[in-house]
Amino acid sequence: MPWDEALDAHVRQALAALPAGEPAGASPSLGGTPPLTAAVLRDVFAAQLASRHVDLAARWLRERGEGFYTIASAGHESNALVAAALRPTDPALLHYRSGAFFVARAAQVPGADAVRDMLLGIVASADEPIAGGRHKVFGSQPLSVVPQTSTIASHLPRAVGLAFALERAAKLGLGTPWPADAVVVCSLGDASMNHSTAVGALNAAGWCAHQGLGLPLLVLCEDNGIGISVPTPTGWVQAAASSRPGLRYLAADGADPIATWTAANEAVEWARRRRSPVFLHLRTVRFLGHAGADVESAYRAAADIAADLERDPLVATAGLLCASGALTPEDAARAYDECGEAVRRTAAEVVRRPRLTSAREVIAPLAPDTPDAVRAAAVAAASTEDRAGVFGGRLPETEGPLTLAQTINRALLDLAARHSGLLVFGEDVARKGGVYGVTRGLQARLGAARVFDTLLDEQTVLGLGLGAGLAGLLPVPEVQYLAYLHNAEDQLRGEAATLQFFSSGAYRNPMVVRVAGLGYQKGFGGHFHNDNAVAVLRDVPGLIVACPAHPEDAAAMLRTCVAAAHVDGRVCVFLEPIALYHQRDLRADGDGGWLAPYRGPETWTDAHIPVASARTHGSGADLTIVTFGNGLRLSLRVARALEVEGVGVRVVDLRWLAPLPVDDVLREALATGRVLVVDETRRSGAVSEGVLAALVDGGFRGPVERVTSEDSLIPLGDAAELVLVSERDIAAAAGRLLRQPPVG
Repeated sequence: MPWDEALDAHVRQALAALPAGEPAGASPSLGGTPPLTAAVLRDVFAAQLASRHVDLAARWLRERGEGFYTIASAGHESNALVAAALRPTDPALLHYRSGAFFVARAAQVPGADAVRDMLLGIVASADEPIAGGRHKVFGSQPLSVVPQTSTIASHLPRAVGLAFALERAAKLGLGTPWPADAVVVCSLGDASMNHSTAVGALNAAGWCAHQGLGLPLLVLCEDNGIGISVPTPTGWVQAAASSRPGLRYLAADGADPIATWTAANEAVEWARRRRSPVFLHLRTVRFLGHAGADVESAYRAAADIAADLERDPLVATAGLLCASGALTPEDAARAYDECGEAVRRTAAEVVRRPRLTSAREVIAPLAPDTPDAVRAAAVAAASTEDRAGVFGGRLPETEGPLTLAQTINRALLDLAARHSGLLVFGEDVARKGGVYGVTRGLQARLGAARVFDTLLDEQTVLGLGLGAGLAGLLPVPEVQYLAYLHNAEDQLRGEAATLQFFSSGAYRNPMVVRVAGLGYQKGFGGHFHNDNAVAVLRDVPGLIVACPAHPEDAAAMLRTCVAAAHVDGRVCVFLEPIALYHQRDLRADGDGGWLAPYRGPETWTDAHIPVASARTHGSGADLTIVTFGNGLRLSLRVARALEVEGVGVRVVDLRWLAPLPVDDVLREALATGRVLVVDETRRSGAVSEGVLAALVDGGFRGPVERVTSEDSLIPLGDAAELVLVSERDIAAAAGRLLRQPPVG
């Protein structure tokens, strides 16, 4: 007999065999602290029934070829008691086995229909109200459930960040979408406890609590003792969680409704009143295997599977209701059958609902783009008084020409004056002002609540940003080096870039991540501080990647990124070339060619730099050089040498690596008929590949060549010059191209 049919039959028999108690009053207390009433437990039982039957319906739909998701919550239904202990205004980030929690939460909100919503997700219907058929998720804005996909533990840093942001917003006197005393709850499985994101998030939660920072977080570990087919060692979750400093540990057996209710309420009370993190360890069982294709008997003993059936939380809830006299065994069995029939009817109906039918429909919420609104926000400045306040009376437009680092510093202050919820944080950004001084003085001007240091963990840095954006703040976290970002890339790809996509725009996480990177450093070398691996960023759908090279562009580009985050909820990476931070000269010592005055607000409209717009230096008609970052300075030096020889060159600074400024590149390529792409990243997976593809797609047929750095890590010292693009490489390639006839 198939597993789902066997489970269904077993529950029917178990409910019918329950002993009946003496009839009780309308809502007797069943025990627990606070007292668990029969009325509350009946609601929990209804949620458990609905969740169980949705799992069974998912198998039925799959057999008909109509369903696409079969990861079940069966056996985890005790989490409905946790939902009952919380408020529907407490934001929740749910594990994929938290179905009963979702149903119980929906029962607290008039008009919500969790069963229908879940089934619409299972059949990938465009009518599903949160993800719109893009994935089956637990998510709903009215229910304060933030959607996660088939997450392991990657949502935990965001949960920590959201709990932190609720307290930080209150400290700054700013509102959030949730009440001031809200608790953030996130759930995960026992196997996920071993994932680096879970370990890092729990460490960050304890780190905050250890310092007395408010963090109203409830972490719910639904421990069924097995990760797909790998058993979790007995006692591991308790040992791993209970020993963490700053983290309150509570535990309950999910087969005991009173114990679960008591522990859940204690956990919620701790987080809500103390504004401190708590870990609730809920021991559960897992029915129906890991997912639909999983054959549990291949790796689990029949006796172990049978033993789990005796700990069914649904039967345990019915048993307590029947023992108290609040329900009869016949009523319980009838409720089970009636719920199953209702769920099956809804399942048969939702298969007729429309599905996504075009790529345009699928992509629509991925990367909202309202350029006019972004432009308006980017050119809007704070009041004269507010600007004078953050700058201490000396406005940056009255200073002399600035370096790239100085320009970014002033732009951050300008943006902070404009946006009261803008936060700057990361490793060493506060009192030290960053490794390269880019954030120097910001904390003194803006205060420690807005500019602060984090612990040394990039997952946490990005998680804080994700949570702050979700809370309505405007986070600008710093990742100290591009190489460090690789420790936490999934927080951008799996969490940041997916939120609007999987919530149809209902939730968003606006964020501008400043990252120091690229090569050509002289004093602090080696591959961990000189890193040109940007391909992973260009591969994230919807991510904006900016790369300012010259101080004349940096402030306007940063304003555009912040505006895109604020207006469209976009996630941006602002990639800052370290070697150009303090560069002052272009061609000769003292020429000041890499300095620029800071533009005042009266010029911002004319100086606005839209996303995916390039800048052309020069107007020569013989050769177009397309480049970015450090390549801009190298190319401008080569271009000057060629111009002395009578060759007309135009150098195109891409400025934006994703999306690429395709139209501008094609226009400038056609202007000369020859194109040289100078790419300081690697030859494989490089930016130049995207540029060349854009030229081909645009119909350019002229001679093209590219020079790139080697497919190598960047070594220490002078050896770095052996693998990075040089002026000599650029000049040689330009010479080869100039010997070929141009093609328009």
